[in-house]
Amino acid sequence: MRVNFLAHVFLSGDNFPLAFGNLIADQIKGKEINNFPFEVQQGIYLHRAIDHFTDSHPIFKSCVTELFPVYRHYSRVIVDMYFDHFLALHWEAFHNLTLNEFSMDFYSKLKNYDIQLSDELRRFITALIDYDWFEQYKSLDGLRAIMGQMDKRTRFDSNLALSTNELVEKYPYFESQFLNFIKPLIAFSKLKTTQL
Repeated sequence: MRVNFLAHVFLSGDNFPLAFGNLIADQIKGKEINNFPFEVQQGIYLHRAIDHFTDSHPIFKSCVTELFPVYRHYSRVIVDMYFDHFLALHWEAFHNLTLNEFSMDFYSKLKNYDIQLSDELRRFITALIDYDWFEQYKSLDGLRAIMGQMDKRTRFDSNLALSTNELVEKYPYFESQFLNFIKPLIAFSKLKTTQL
């Protein structure tokens, strides 16, 4: 499960169906992908390619290693969230809309998208909009609140709610790692989008 929702939507460019597929990809299993329109399927494939690129990249691996002694297999999830925080924080360096404008536009499209969804996906989308997760990522308090919501949904003791402590302690390290990683990630995503 990957949870850097803001990054996945951002990396889809201006194509809403692609962004929608990229957003929901982790919740689509096996042949369920065939239930969606072609561009949404492409977004699901793009999401998986982005995750593979991210997991294989030395910068991301280094960040995961930093957290692994405490958070074990949840470390990747936490680094995803840290990176969404930094993307929100540095948003205007990467997009011509403000984060609020971008979020409101995307949420509006989500609400009006005429597509069959499972109850689980509807609940996820409702929570994303109602809690304004994209904007929440920007502040440490907002990030902590989202981590806390996720913590309640994990099957095992994840300590996600406490993981912003490490971010505060090593803030310059994680920020510089994000800033070194985001440009190659954008370049990869653009290339991959043309290949879909």
